[in-house]
Amino acid sequence: MRSYKIAIIGAGPSGYFAAQALQNLQSDELSFTIDMIERLPTPWGLVRSGVAPDHPKIKTVSKVFEKIATTTGFNLYGNIELGRDISIEVLKEKYDAVVLATGSALGKKLGIAGEDLPGSISAAEFVPWYNGHPDAVTLTPNLDCETAVVIGAGNVAMDVARMLALEPSELDATDTAIHAIDALRNSKIRKVVISARRGPEFAAFTSPELRDLPKLEHTNVLMQPADIAAALDRAGAEPEKEVRNNLEAMRLISELEQGKHERTMEFQFLCTPKEFRGDGKVEEVVFTTSSGEEKVIKTGLIITAIGYEADPLTGIPYEKGKVLNSDGYVSENLYVVGWAKRGPSGVIGTNKSDAADVMNLLLSNMKEPKPAVELATLVASDKVITQSHWESINAAEIAAGEPHGKPRIKAVSREELLRLGGL
Repeated sequence: MRSYKIAIIGAGPSGYFAAQALQNLQSDELSFTIDMIERLPTPWGLVRSGVAPDHPKIKTVSKVFEKIATTTGFNLYGNIELGRDISIEVLKEKYDAVVLATGSALGKKLGIAGEDLPGSISAAEFVPWYNGHPDAVTLTPNLDCETAVVIGAGNVAMDVARMLALEPSELDATDTAIHAIDALRNSKIRKVVISARRGPEFAAFTSPELRDLPKLEHTNVLMQPADIAAALDRAGAEPEKEVRNNLEAMRLISELEQGKHERTMEFQFLCTPKEFRGDGKVEEVVFTTSSGEEKVIKTGLIITAIGYEADPLTGIPYEKGKVLNSDGYVSENLYVVGWAKRGPSGVIGTNKSDAADVMNLLLSNMKEPKPAVELATLVASDKVITQSHWESINAAEIAAGEPHGKPRIKAVSREELLRLGGL
């Protein structure tokens, strides 16, 4: 029997799917002990702090994670940070292999004038704020303006815009952070413009997300029929399936009856952001249209949702916002999966096949097992969240939500999370 000890850094979808892939490789002759190390006191990554609260079905994948976590040989070690509590060098020395599943947490920059003005933030800050991420609790987005602008043409941009444009009472039955619901309830924003640099045929929205927009009960959704008609012409007679489905969903949106509601989401295409302007804060954004004309929108809040980059770890090679790797192999006994490997692409399920491929590669490179190791003896911390601690936190949050008809009320500070965990 060969028994290997694997450290997985990051308790998000890619980390859990890597663990699952290792569990599936086990046999009478082969076993793995898996130590999953997470910086936060809570696991699940983007499923907890990235998925839009009004899309609860996507979060049901957490049931898969819990099954993985309660399989023999799996250990969760939360509230442990690389570089603070343990080094990557120690992990590589003590474990048979180390798998980076650290994701992409930094928002990409446009690189234009005024981008750093107060009132300009990234979706990488705003999404964790409304999802109760401990690092984002102190964010104070400017919701005192009538119009907000979201720059981007993917599902994250759409999630951000929808959260700003919803009637806040629609979030009462969700696990949106309480501080965010309170702020959105007092928001003066009534119009949200989603701006895309290219045409509708190039948008990275997914058709299920687009088809959900007409179901909004208190929000107008505007797309110009001429924009969609022109995109259909440019796409040709036989566009790819995803493009065809998207454009059909957009065509239906463009035909909706307009102006019924106080709140509006408006899509604009073929507009490139040129500059954010204002006196000490964002007051307007300047776009260049496809015809070369200048278009100005008055706003006090701009949220950029143009992609993510990995937050670099000391000692790990990075290139173009992701870990430098070859099919998941980084260096001797070091591997990478998920967004940190390939960049921020695909949906949550994309990480499953990706992780399986990398774990097969890992196994093919395995040598003789190293001596057994106990992570607790290597970590300089007495506040480590185990699976049982997390189960206590999870149960407490769910119990807090039940009287209010919510799936849970999230604890949003590290101190409160540790307290709920019994530490």
